[in-house]
Parts: sequence; structure tokens; C-alpha cells
Amino acid sequence: MENGREEERENNNNNNKRKKNIITIPSYEEVLSESSNPKPPPSLFTPSPSFSQAFSFIKNTEFYSAPPHPSSFSRQTNQPQASPSTSTSSSSFSLQNRNAILVSHRQKGNPLLKHIRNVKWLFADIICDYLLGQNSCALYLSLRYHLLHPDYLYYRIKELQKNFKLRVVLCHVDVEDVVKPILEVTKTALLHDCTLLCAWSLEECGRYLETIKVYENKPADILQGQMDTDYLSRLNHALTAVRRVNKTDVVTLGSNFGSLSRIMDSSMEDLARCPGIGEKKVKRLYDTFHEPFRRAVTSQPPPVEENHVINSLDDEKRAEKVAEVENKQNKDEPSLSIKSALNAAFAKYSDKVHKKKTAAEKGIKPSVDSNKEKENKRLKGGDGNEN
Repeated sequence: MENGREEERENNNNNNKRKKNIITIPSYEEVLSESSNPKPPPSLFTPSPSFSQAFSFIKNTEFYSAPPHPSSFSRQTNQPQASPSTSTSSSSFSLQNRNAILVSHRQKGNPLLKHIRNVKWLFADIICDYLLGQNSCALYLSLRYHLLHPDYLYYRIKELQKNFKLRVVLCHVDVEDVVKPILEVTKTALLHDCTLLCAWSLEECGRYLETIKVYENKPADILQGQMDTDYLSRLNHALTAVRRVNKTDVVTLGSNFGSLSRIMDSSMEDLARCPGIGEKKVKRLYDTFHEPFRRAVTSQPPPVEENHVINSLDDEKRAEKVAEVENKQNKDEPSLSIKSALNAAFAKYSDKVHKKKTAAEKGIKPSVDSNKEKENKRLKGGDGNEN
């Protein structure tokens, strides 16, 4: 019996192999049906399960805990924290809008808030009056209030401690006699490393706050003036400072004289020869380069004895005597001009450059100690000669 079953199994296997080797030809109807309703090719990739299905087993483990409800989380974040200084300021600043000025509740009712229009502002629980950034703040002070409470600014600065890099004291000058109160406020600000900004109106105070907030993350190069490096731009900047001298006149003077030093050395006749430069411009340029560098000191009255002698003389002789006294005083105190001051400065600079070049060519490095020794020897030599 067992041998018969094994033979049947072998026969069935052989028949199946034969069927696999036989190629079946489809009928005409099957070809038409397949062409009218084509079947999509079988996909080579099995569909992957979703994220929740793939990690659903984690909820059944002992390490899983349900997340807190969103309402309880919002309550915890809205609770005010009473931690001091930077922690409160940084947390409130991160939660609120970063592009807004945070205003303390102490400033409610201050008319200054009406003039902050170009920047958004919000009330918050902060120590300073105005939080302008993560490391910058401002304290508002009215001089009229300062006269009533002189210690108010000191205690407000003391509350800030040293938690902000930029601490601005925005002082509103709203009194007439400002010398003494501003002096007190300046001393307090300087002693506690604060920057003092004085404003004479509430609009100006608001503009200061807006500007500091807008330039919070800007580099210092934006605030600095950009100076051109070419010679013509510098010459324009120097000569157009003189009244009524424009850029066309600068080009004319530069083409005729070649440099600023030659323009300064020229006479009024040379300047007048330049086309387009009239008499007033010539006089202004010449006076600018040759007027005294400092204001002329008023002539001191002559001594009492000379006054008695001058009064006893006639009118003509008296005028001659007064002119002699004034000439003598002018000789004793020679007046400096812009030209002479610049020439002296350039002469000193050229001497230093010449000495450095000669020392570099000879391979000598001038030291401060050697110069001090030379001065000491010269002083000792002078003392010995005197003795």
C-alpha cells in the first residue's frame, strides 16, 4: 500500500513539471479583454506601515507615560515667575514678540507711550521701564520728578544690578533751570555705567526708544560715516566746509593748484585768477586759511603809570603811544593761524618719518629706554653747567 502511494505522488509531481514546461497560448477573446482592460504591473515594493502603526507597541511597555493636557501646559507657561534680573527678562522676552518693546506696568498712563508708533510695544512684568532687547534696557526719568525724589534714579539703577550690557537713562528735560539737576543725573549715570540720553520732548523720547530697538541687531559700521579713500573726495569734504564753495569750485581749484597745500599757500590774486570763483569766495577761502587758530586775546590795559603818561599827551601822540603798546603785546603773544599750525604738525610728522627711515636703513631699532637715557644725560649736563 505504501509503495502504491509513493508511486502516485511521483506521477503527480512529474505531471506538474510537464505542465510548467508547456507554454499556454491565450485565446482571441482573452487577448481582446486584456487589451481593453490592461492590468497594472505588480509593484516591487511592499507598502510600509505608518509611524503610529510601527511604534504602537511602545504604549504597552512600562516606560510609556501619557503627555500632559495642552490646557494645563498653557496655564503653567502663563503663570508669572518672580525670579530676579535676567531670568525673568529673558523668559518674558522669548515668550512675547521679539520685535516689540516690552513696557513695565509702572509706565501705565505715561504720555510717552502715545509717541512710540513705529515699533510695537507690549506690557510685561519686567524690572526696567523699557526692555529694548535681551541685553539692553532703558529707565525713564523726568527732571521734574527728580527734583521731588532725588534718590529715585539711584534705587532704580540698583534694582537692575549688572544684568544688561546697555543701560540707558532716558532723561526728559521738562524744567527751565536744568544745570544742577542734569549735573546730578549725569554723575549718577556715570558712576553706575549707564548711558545718559537727554530729550526735550516726549516725541524725542519715543524716537530714541524706537531707534535703539530698530538698531538692536545691527553692526556698528552702519552708524559710522563712510569716508571715501580717493583724494578728490577728501578734498571735496575739506573745501566744501567753507561757505559758498561747491564741488565745481573744488574741481577748479584742484586742477589749477594740484593739492590742498598749494591752495593754502596761494595768495588772493592767485585764487581770483581761477574761473568761476568770485571775490566773496576768494576772501572766504583766504580768511579760512589765514585767520587765527584761536580767538585773539583782548588787549590788556596798560599799567597805571603808562595811563597817566598817555592821558597827559595830545591826541596824535596819545594814538601813537597806544599803537606802540598794542604792537608790543602782539609781538609778545604771536597769533597762530590754521596754516601755521598745520605746517608745524606736518614738519614734526615728516621729521619722525625721516628718523624712522634712517634707523631702518641702518638697522637700528630706537627704543624708549635709550631716548630716556639721552634726556637724562642732557638734563644732568645742563645741571652741571649751571653749577
